[in-house]
Amino acid sequence: MIEPVPKPPQPDARDPGAEVSLARFWGPRYWRTWLFVLWLRCTALLPWRAAIKVHRLIGRLSGRLLRRRRAIVRRNIEICFPHLDKSAVDRLVSSNFESVGAFVAESAFAWFARIDRFAHLFRIEGRDNLEAALARGKGVLLFSGHFTALEICVPMIKGLAPLFGFVSRARSNALLDEIQIRRRRRAAHIAIASDDVRALLRALGRNAAVWYAPDQVRIERGELLPFFGEPCMMSTSTSRVALHSGAAVVPLFFCRLSDDSGYVIRFDPPLEDLPTGDAVRDTVRLAKVLEQFVRACPEQYFWTHRRFKGRPAGLPDVYEAPP
Repeated sequence: MIEPVPKPPQPDARDPGAEVSLARFWGPRYWRTWLFVLWLRCTALLPWRAAIKVHRLIGRLSGRLLRRRRAIVRRNIEICFPHLDKSAVDRLVSSNFESVGAFVAESAFAWFARIDRFAHLFRIEGRDNLEAALARGKGVLLFSGHFTALEICVPMIKGLAPLFGFVSRARSNALLDEIQIRRRRRAAHIAIASDDVRALLRALGRNAAVWYAPDQVRIERGELLPFFGEPCMMSTSTSRVALHSGAAVVPLFFCRLSDDSGYVIRFDPPLEDLPTGDAVRDTVRLAKVLEQFVRACPEQYFWTHRRFKGRPAGLPDVYEAPP
C-alpha cells in the first residue's frame, strides 16, 4: 500500500548546535569548493529531470577519467557478483558512475531547493512498520546503507516521525562539512556525529527514529564477517546500540526508480529477536539485509568505497594490482 506523501518538513529549532561562520573559509584553499557549491546552487535551479540527465552524463564521463576509482568500483562488483561476465560488469560499472553523478544533482536539490519542489516524486511504503516500532517508545534505528539517493531521500523522512535524527561522518573538507551539517540540520530534527554515541543514545531515549548506516566502518571498529560471501570488516555497532538502548531495528530501503521518475522509501517490519546479545551473530543477519538492498539496485550502491579494505594479515588485498 502506498502511503500519502508527507508534508514538506519545516526548519526545526530544537537542535541548539552553533554554526561556524563561513567567513573563515574565504581563503584560496577553498576556492574550488566554493565553485562546487556555486555549481550545486545553480543545479538546484534547473528542472529536476534535466539536472539528473546532465549529471548522469557527467558521472559517466568521470568514470572514464578517474581510472583508480573505476578500478575500485569494478573490483567491488567482481567480488560481489562473480556470476557476471565482463560485459555485464562493464555495464554495471558505467551505471554506477551515472548514479553517482545523479547523486550530485540530488544533493543540490536536497541542500538548496525548496522541498516542495521534489516532494511529489516520492512513494512511501511501510509507514505502519515505522509507527509500530515508534509505539514501543524506546527509539528506532533505521538500518540502511550508503546508496546514491541518500541525500534527497533523507529530508522526506522528517515528516514521518515526531523526532528524526541523522547520523553522519565528518568530511575531510572543512567548508563542505560545515555546509553539509547546516543542510542536514534542515533535513532532520537532530544531526548526530557518527562518533558521538552518547548523542545517539540520548536521541533514542527520546524515542527518535534515527537513520543509521554502519556499512562504511572504520577499520579498527570492525569484525571480519561475510559480505556477499567474502570476508569483510563490518561494524557490530547496530547490535550494541540496540542492546544498550532497547531501540527497535527497522530496515530502511530507498532507491531511485529505474526510469528516473521518482523514488521509493520503504520501511520493513522491525527485526524480531534482535539484538540477541551476540553482536557478531546479529551483524551477520544485518549484513544479509544489506545484501538484499544492494541486489535490488546494485547500480545505486556506493561501490566507490573500498568495501573490503583493512582485512587482517593473511588475507589478500583485493585492491592490489596483479603483477
